[in-house]
Amino acid sequence: MLALVKVLSCDDHDLFRSGLRQVLEEMDETELLEAGTGEEALRIAAEHDDLDLALIDLGLPDTDGLSLLATLRERHPLVAVAVLSGSEDPAGMRAALDAGAVGFIPKSSKRPVLLSALQLIQAGGVYVPAEILAAEAPAARATPASSVAAKLTPRQREVLDLVSKGLTNKEICGVLGIAEGTVKGHLAALFEILDVTNRTEAVRAMVDLGLVVREE
Repeated sequence: MLALVKVLSCDDHDLFRSGLRQVLEEMDETELLEAGTGEEALRIAAEHDDLDLALIDLGLPDTDGLSLLATLRERHPLVAVAVLSGSEDPAGMRAALDAGAVGFIPKSSKRPVLLSALQLIQAGGVYVPAEILAAEAPAARATPASSVAAKLTPRQREVLDLVSKGLTNKEICGVLGIAEGTVKGHLAALFEILDVTNRTEAVRAMVDLGLVVREE
């Protein structure tokens, strides 16, 4: 039996929460908890120590979404927190990721995209909409991205791609046909090149450098 995934949705729009509920019904063994305010979200999170994922809006009536994100991360460090926002501002997306969000999903996303994003996040990945990144001025990241890209071997690029899609080390082994120790070696090298210490930071570094692999 699959482990139950407990998800908290914090959004003051009942209609959106209803739509999200329908999307989550397509995912196996998922329980949805709902909050209309930041205060209610914090109360529910405190009552459920087995909470896995919190999906929060940035435009809440009683609190700033980024403040709620920071508080959830501080009080519940084991809970993944992602943003579901009506905003598609790249600066807001980066602010959320810098605050510890494991994803930024625009509310305008089509149902299959939303479902894929949630599945990626539940698998341990970080979701960032490539179309938002594309709206940024490429000149701002061209030089550092080129410098970092030049240091990556073809195999490291493949590993980085799979990491961004949320695959575990064992799953990467299966896809690439290499030993787990080799995968760990590639990850260690990637972390050094990107100047990060873990997978989440590596994906954020990819975002900052424009090294985001689009889904086919």
